[in-house]
Amino acid sequence: MKTSFLTDLFDLIAPRSCAICGCRLSAAESVICGVCHLRMPLTGFAQSPLDNPMTRLFWGQFPVEKAAAYFYYQPHSDTSLLVYNLKYHSQPQIGENMGRLFAGELSRQGFFEGIDAIIPVPITRRRRWQRGYNQSLEIARGISEVTSLPILKNAVRRTRFDQSQTKKKGWQRLENVADAFQLRQPEAINGRHLLLVDDIVTTGATIRACALELCKAGDVRISVVSLGFTKK
Repeated sequence: MKTSFLTDLFDLIAPRSCAICGCRLSAAESVICGVCHLRMPLTGFAQSPLDNPMTRLFWGQFPVEKAAAYFYYQPHSDTSLLVYNLKYHSQPQIGENMGRLFAGELSRQGFFEGIDAIIPVPITRRRRWQRGYNQSLEIARGISEVTSLPILKNAVRRTRFDQSQTKKKGWQRLENVADAFQLRQPEAINGRHLLLVDDIVTTGATIRACALELCKAGDVRISVVSLGFTKK
């Protein structure tokens, strides 16, 4: 990977650090260093997007086409620092850079063929105000940069957020996000193949609730991408 003089100069003046181990990044690296990337528990779902544990999670729930996550997510692991810093430490650049990184791998597998637009899973206005951004939108920006697919930010909105999903069990997660989304622009997605983007998929409850609301537009097909997937 070639780097520009300005990039090299910026790294000299304000060196960037790996979001996992904290070591200094080279000009050719972004967000995570090469060593940490090699150690990441990658899922390999991009090689079989039509049939993998994540895709199967959504079978019979909504018209899912394909799904993939970049790495297996485990709370309190080294890799979980990526998501933790993205969501709670005001580091939106992690989402965009990881989105680009994963999109590059997915593109090599032809994952984006037939997809018309990207929809990041929305968060409530209050949560966006507290955090300053929607982490799923930041991931979507990175994917869009690689694929040139448009991001539809206003097709659906989140109407409520009762409590975090993190410590809830499966049925509690479903109950927590029931009726949490509202379709706003059905004409913008009718008959289209949409890519839903989220940071972590555990039980799939949030994705399911959002996807079912999108399906009200009619003739909608949905694929799913996330950075992490919680291994059962």
